[in-house]
Order: sequence, then C-alpha cells, then structure tokens
Amino acid sequence: MADTTANAANTPDVEQPWADLGLKEDEYQRIREILGRRPTAAELAMYSVMWSEHCSYKSSKVHLRKFGDLPKTTPRGELLAGIGENAGVLDIGNGWAVTFKIESHNHPSYVEPHQGAATGVGGIVRDILAMGARPVGVMDSLRFGPLDLPDTQRVLPGVVAGVGTYGNCLGLPNIGGEAFFDPTYSGNPLVNALGVGVLKHEDLHLAHASGTGNKVVLYGATTGGDGIGGVSVLASETFDADGPAKRPSVQVGDPFMEKLLIECTLELFAAGVVTGIQDLGGAGLSCATSELASAGDGGMHIELDRTPLRDSSLSPEEILMSESQERMMAVVEPGRVDEFMEICAKWDVEATVIGEVTDGDRLVIDWHGETVVDVPPRTVAHDGPVYERPYARPEWIDKVNADAAEDLARDALPLREQVLRVMGAPNVADRTWITEQYDRYVLGDTVLARPESAGMIRVDEDGLGVALSVDCNGRIAYLNPYLGAQHALAQAYRCVAATGAEPVAVSDCLNFGSPEDPSAMWQFVEAILGLVDGCRELGTPVTGGNVSFYNQTGETAIVPTPTVGVLGVIDDVATRVSSKLPDVGHELWLLGESRDELSGSVWADVVHDGHLGGMPPKVDLEAEKRLVALMSEAHGLVASARPLVEGGLVRAAVESAIIAGRGVEIEQQGEPVAWWFGESSARLLVGVDPAVAAEWNAACEKHEVPAVRVGTVLDGTQVRLGDMEFSLEELSGTWRAPIPAAMES
Repeated sequence: MADTTANAANTPDVEQPWADLGLKEDEYQRIREILGRRPTAAELAMYSVMWSEHCSYKSSKVHLRKFGDLPKTTPRGELLAGIGENAGVLDIGNGWAVTFKIESHNHPSYVEPHQGAATGVGGIVRDILAMGARPVGVMDSLRFGPLDLPDTQRVLPGVVAGVGTYGNCLGLPNIGGEAFFDPTYSGNPLVNALGVGVLKHEDLHLAHASGTGNKVVLYGATTGGDGIGGVSVLASETFDADGPAKRPSVQVGDPFMEKLLIECTLELFAAGVVTGIQDLGGAGLSCATSELASAGDGGMHIELDRTPLRDSSLSPEEILMSESQERMMAVVEPGRVDEFMEICAKWDVEATVIGEVTDGDRLVIDWHGETVVDVPPRTVAHDGPVYERPYARPEWIDKVNADAAEDLARDALPLREQVLRVMGAPNVADRTWITEQYDRYVLGDTVLARPESAGMIRVDEDGLGVALSVDCNGRIAYLNPYLGAQHALAQAYRCVAATGAEPVAVSDCLNFGSPEDPSAMWQFVEAILGLVDGCRELGTPVTGGNVSFYNQTGETAIVPTPTVGVLGVIDDVATRVSSKLPDVGHELWLLGESRDELSGSVWADVVHDGHLGGMPPKVDLEAEKRLVALMSEAHGLVASARPLVEGGLVRAAVESAIIAGRGVEIEQQGEPVAWWFGESSARLLVGVDPAVAAEWNAACEKHEVPAVRVGTVLDGTQVRLGDMEFSLEELSGTWRAPIPAAMES
C-alpha cells in the first residue's frame, strides 16, 4: 500500500530512511517544516534526489553566482539562453543559433564503464535537443589512472566503447576531446561529455509548464528499475577506498531509442505542438515534474500510475527516482494532443498523457487515486539547501610550490632520450586507439576532427561554422587552481583560435574532491575565481555547465580538474586552418613568448619520476587575445597552426610531422630543456609560405605578437631538432605505442 499524504499526516513519528537516501538530519527536518508534516515515501524520494549535490548544487551555488556578472553577449550576438537552462544558446549570425554544454558522468562510469559513459553521452544530447536544436556533434574529456594499472585497463576500454557505441548509433560525429592519466584518477575516472546542436532563433524552446489545462505527456522509453537513485545519489558521495559504498544501479542506454526520440522531438517542434519540454536525466520524473512546474505559471497534477513501466513491481518512490534513459516530458495544449500522439506513433515512440497543468501552486502526484505527493514544486527543484562550506588554503601547498621543476637537473638523461620520453608519455601519446572507435565524419558536416587541435562543424550551406575545444591540465590546477582554471580556459581558447575561428563562449565542467574537505573546497573556489576573471578579460560568457564533487577515493581526491569547453564561430569553414604540417619548403614560425617554465610539465613528470611542484606557467590572456586577432585577420597567410600545449614545442613539431607524414627541421634557440619542453602559454607553431613571409611578419608586428622563424618543412622523413636527428618512423613508433600496448596487455 502506498504511503499517502493523509497517512503521513496521521503518522508523524514513523521512522524514515532519510540518511540512507543521502539527506542530512537538518535537511530532513527542513522538509518536515516545508510540508508541515513528515514527508510521504514518494516525497522523501523526490527531495532526496533533487536535494542531492549532483542536482541541487548546494555546495557550489554561492560561488557559481559569480558567473552571473559576466557578459550576456558575445562578439557574434546575444546570449539567447544561459545558466539555469538545459543548455546555453547563443546567436552566431545568419539567423542561426548554437547550443552547447558539457556535463559529467564520473561515478557511474567507474561502477559500470560502458553504460556509465554511454548514458553520459545520451544525457547531454537530450539537453541539447530540449532547447529545440538538432544535435550535430559530441566531444569527450576523459581522465583515468595510470595506463599500466589493471583497473585502468578495465575502465578505459569500457568508457571508450560506451562513448563510441552510443554516439555512433545516434549518427553523431565525435569531433574531438582529450584523455589524461594520473594516479589520483585511479578508482575515480572522469567522463565529461560535451554536446553541440544548431537551431534557428525561432525554434528555441525552454523548460516551463504554463497554461492551465495543458496536458503533461511522458514520451520515449518506458520506466524501469535501472538507475534508481542513479547519478543523483551516486555522484553525491565519496567512494570508499574499496569502491563505492552505495551502488545504485547505473542507467542502461538504448541509443536506437534515443535516435527515434531525437527525430520525433524535432518533428514535434516543427509542428508547433510543444509549449514546454524537459528531458529526464538525473533524478528522472522527480526532476522533470518539479522543474517544469516551478518554472511555469501554475501547478501540476500527475497520475503516476499512468507511467508506462517495464517493471510492474516498481513502487511510486522508485518510479520517481528512476533514471531510466531516453525519456522526455512535454507540455501540450489539449487540442494538439492527438497531433502529438500521431507524430510519436509515426516514430514508434510511446507517449502517454500522465497529467495536466493546474491553476494552483502545488505539484500533486496521485497513485491509483490516492495522493502520494503534495509539495510546493519550487522547494523541490530550486529552493533546496545552500551551503557556504568552509574552505582554507591547504598547508601543504607552500611546500609543493617551493619545489620548482625549474630547479631540477636538466642533464639527468641525454637530451635525445628526453625527447623520446616526452613523446612516449601517456599524456602526450597518440589517442588514435580511442578516436578510431568514434565516427568523426557522419552527417557530412565535420570540417576538422582529431588529431586536429579543435573540432569544427559546418552549420549552413554558406559555410558558417563552429569550432570547439575542451581542455584542462589537472596537474597545473593542483599547483595553483586559480591559474590552472585560467590555463584550461586559455588553452581551449587558443585551440579554437588556431583554426581561424573566433572564440565566443564557454561551458565548463568543474570536477573536484569532497566539498566537505576545506582544501578541496578552496581549490574549487579558486578555480571559479580564475574562470570568472579570465572570462571577463576575454569577454566570453559562461553559458552553463556542471559541477561534479566527491571525486575522491577514501582520503585521496583527484587533482582539481576544471574542464573548459570553448566554442568559436567561423564565417566560412573553407578558410579554416589545419594543425598538420603544410607543404615542403614552408617556413615554421613560433608565435608568443617562450619562457623558462617547466613546473607541472610533462618533462618534469617523465624525466623526473612523477615530479609535481612549483608554480604553473604565466597566464597572459591579453597575449591570447592578440593571437586571436592575428589569426582572424591573417588566416589567408597561414598554412598551418598548432597550439603549444602539454609537451611544449617538441610535441607540437613532432606531432605535426607525424600526422602530415613529412620531415621537419627546428632550430634550437635558448637553453635546450626550456626551449624544447617548456610549457609557456599563448604560443602557436605556424606554417607560412616563404612567398608571403614579409606580409606575415608585418601582420605579427601589427598585432604585437612575438614571432620568430624556427624551422622548415623538409622533403623526406627526417626530423631534425637542433643537433638531434630522428627518423619519422622512430618518433611515430614511440608516440603511437603507449595506449595500444597497455590495452593489448
């Protein structure tokens, strides 16, 4: 028998499992105060998932508000939807808008790597779809433990297969991303998925339930027991050293159902039969009903027993907590319901009217004629706990910052061996083993994809396009989270600019340890400040994103990982710039200032046995902006451009040569280790035809970008780095081997 509101009013002293559902005692008492009685089992389930860290942002809200001070416009136009919506939407010109967002699916991907990662992709795609956009691409940012650990060899293949299978079955290109390895990700991998979609301005849809008498329709897959509690609970607690203490079942994805759901939803939009829409992701029906109702102008009444189930034994609270995938909820005018149902039937998508919008201010949910939920919807969806967690700069960081890599022995190994060590480092090595499992060119609009430094997609037949990059270096953020967040921002910004696109907006996925640890909370606060200050200086709004806390195994937190996605716009994709080496005889120019900056570098890690200390390289956002201005004006003079990132100049030169299959000669200028392996920011390695060298040099001077000619593209397969000489085959073998070798083992 269901626990009704009447029963709850008459049995105030019934013991309830609030702690098992992740609620604190004071939170439970607050729920009782809101309702004026104890909650029913169904109400307790709703509040527990919606007040979880993953859904309510209760530890981060006070700091995320700082993003509200950032610009609401971009160099291309208005921000049409921002933080608080399913995904950010911005004007890119020609009547087009683009929506993009990045979110985490970290803990589920450790418990069940394939389904955890797959449903992460599915969830972000539905966020894009819910804005009225056609999804056109995905990207992923992945973090794992060391390659040689058995658990990495369990998790990595499952995650990659999940990302690839789901995206491939949807027919969406995976246009780029990143993968990093660090001991702190052992037992707590990060799976951050980014989705991007395009729409006309008039097609924008928002999540709200308005219009008394309008019907509430649940459509898509049926509701099952998979994912009960799911990410909303699992992502809101720390893993024990032996694994997660609680393991709610991970959602199970069906990409073919999602493909039908996408096409069905787009046709529903085109027919004009939807007045409000919400996807069912974290917290499932609890989220969709409470968020739609609280964002509308009335209340909502739901008959929960109408929910199509694939497990008839589910209780009301289990149905409300289920995070079964491929489901959406729409608000439809009564006179358009039949048309809505016909479109769903055409796509073989099950649809059921389960309620209606009311003229009250309550969310009421009945189960077989009896009320099991009667709540103010805003208290569930928006007015949850807000914590100002204590934070403090950790004592250990001074010692870490004093241990500068610049002071390490630079002749610990012969220089030639250092080059091979860096090129064979897991955080530099070839990602083809990963990316070959993704379809990068389906739909026919992919212009750039891995191994390019940023992805690019054509939007319309006139050549309008968008470029995207996701970046973060957790080792740098560990040394200084403020600067680490700005490095992530600057690197993604630079990677987009290198293609010839203009960076215009940001989405972020902020991955940190437990917010109950003052040190981890300090890292988070510093990263927020770094991003806010950085975005303000660059003039780029943050359109939305995600916070993922409790990325911690026992007492070991991950290195702070504030992943940043940057979107850029290019007027004509035909003018894009590739990162691979241009034709033989082209000159190579190094743009930007190269300093003696080795702390946090790949060189320090692989030449000095995992060394991590010192202060990160300087972040010069004005210099980054000058690079954008130069690349925007002089793209006709540039034959190639590769950003300098982890691994420094040696990586940029060697990777460009390997990908192009051409030799290269690079001069050594300055102290060898700093020159080849330093990781100073705001730098590009650019290929220029000698015939336009003078014009190119003048453009660099105009934009005050330091530029020095450092090399030449060779006819052959030799790679000459100063006095060192390598065959392309030797370098390629070293670079390509690490991930396949680990996976084969």
